[in-house]
Amino acid sequence: MNPEQALHDLQAAMAGCRRCGLCRNRRHIVFGKGNPQARIMLVGEGPGREEDAQGIPFVGQAGRLLDKIIAAAGLPQEDIYVCNVVKCRPPGNRLPTEEETAACKPFLREQIRIVRPALIVALGALASQTLLNDSGFRISKGRGQWRQGGIFPILPTYHPAALLRDEGKKRPVWEDFLQVATKYNSIISANYKQNEDKGGL
Repeated sequence: MNPEQALHDLQAAMAGCRRCGLCRNRRHIVFGKGNPQARIMLVGEGPGREEDAQGIPFVGQAGRLLDKIIAAAGLPQEDIYVCNVVKCRPPGNRLPTEEETAACKPFLREQIRIVRPALIVALGALASQTLLNDSGFRISKGRGQWRQGGIFPILPTYHPAALLRDEGKKRPVWEDFLQVATKYNSIISANYKQNEDKGGL
């Protein structure tokens, strides 16, 4: 089954999900968006008000800032897939609880398995803790350092919403996304060389 169909089937399987209490107040399940075969996967924490209204991740103020960062770093939007750890909006945009995160984690794990990105950017402490399976991870100390999450290289950085509250975090996030661009470009170059070598046989 191709990744696009597999993601479609997974989203359909989540319809009407009642695995945790977030189902009671949601307007939409916010599944994900982007290229089903993306090399870059961005994982946030949970949907906000605008995401819940539209059913699409990162369409609010933080999402618009994220789009600007992606463009400024020279990363191609068409090679990116975006989703959140939890798919329903927590009340008041609070962080998801351990129970809510655990309920949604199998869906996130399956999204990653289907897309099979070359690298993952964890946006915020909760996303980093979830992807690294490390509840003690501190974003202030660990951001900007590549980690291995199974077979996937993961770069933790601040969530774009944090930048809206604290402009001092803009520089670190910019530096982190430059790292992402460097690794992405090296992956593209390696794949190009590999294909070129095969063509020369």
